[in-house]
Amino acid sequence: MIRTSLLKASPLYLHHNAAAFRLTRTSCLAAACRRTITSSSAQTTIKEATPVLPRSSSDDTASKPGLTTPDAVSTLPTMVRGDWVLFHPVYSPDELRAVEVLHQRANTWSDKIAYGLVKFARATFDFVSGYKHPTVPPSPDMTVAQLRKAGYLLDDRAWLTRILVLESIAGVPGMVAATLRHLTSLRLMRRDSGWIHTCLEEAENERMHLMTFMTLRKPSIILRAIVLAAQGVFYNLFFFSYLISPRICHRFVGYLEEEAVVTYTRCIADLEAGRIPEWSNKPAPEISIDYWRLPPDAKLLDVLYAVRSDETTHRFVNHSLANLNPDTDVNPFALREPDMHTKGKKIAFDRTEAEAYISESHALLGKKIAPPPDEQSR
Repeated sequence: MIRTSLLKASPLYLHHNAAAFRLTRTSCLAAACRRTITSSSAQTTIKEATPVLPRSSSDDTASKPGLTTPDAVSTLPTMVRGDWVLFHPVYSPDELRAVEVLHQRANTWSDKIAYGLVKFARATFDFVSGYKHPTVPPSPDMTVAQLRKAGYLLDDRAWLTRILVLESIAGVPGMVAATLRHLTSLRLMRRDSGWIHTCLEEAENERMHLMTFMTLRKPSIILRAIVLAAQGVFYNLFFFSYLISPRICHRFVGYLEEEAVVTYTRCIADLEAGRIPEWSNKPAPEISIDYWRLPPDAKLLDVLYAVRSDETTHRFVNHSLANLNPDTDVNPFALREPDMHTKGKKIAFDRTEAEAYISESHALLGKKIAPPPDEQSR
């Protein structure tokens, strides 16, 4: 899935060391590329000029695309959409139902620590909220009201409380990671290898989840106080943890998103089984229709499917980033992301797959932004 947006301003020239590509209005819309990857020695400018054709890659070995480069890469957006949010996926109906509940095996001691912390946090939250979710109810004859009273099902308000708390916390890691990488880039005066924007997009995406569900329930003073305390503690813990080991932190977020996928999968199953009757025909909030480009008659169920797909994206991206070297490796998702048929059925890219994917992205970009034949002959 190549990131799409509308072209704004003049033709864009992208210089990649010895190679330079012209991105015209026509090729922009056809290629639907939102970013490009260049070396830190490159100059990215917007101007009107005669197109410069790429020279042989043998002129400069540093211009060859790869996962690790001696210099960081730029993440300058090449196009601007008439939207007020950062990039986020818009899913097809098939993609929305391509999500599977998956788990990244904890093979190293750091992975085991990250996974243990997530499971402890989940168990604690379930205990405090009195939540249980057995696969088979204690008695098949129990009604929805009886199951709710016994704590085996959540009603609509309890689901919203759970979602509001989780989403208010879920938006923290991406912003912390982006902030620290941004400050590192400023302090060391070098580019970031494409990680900052992906982290910012994740943070905003989680915030939009919160904004969506807040239209269904206004949080009480008590809930706001709980969120304030939890966010304050979690932000600072994650901040100092990211300073120590970004890789462990991305693994932690990957495991956290695994739990989010489980939560929304259960919520969808309950809703489709008629166990949340209050939401059976509830229209989708207007903000969600605009954000995910849902049809005007979309229901809340469609929103839950879209949110679950977002969490699956975060699961895949963070587990993939945890497999890389955060100091030297290029973010393989700076240019584009796989569709949900990949992200929903595969837990992550390993390092070899990430390198192959970014090389494929470079090749695809080279094909899409080549000057039109009539301009090549000039």
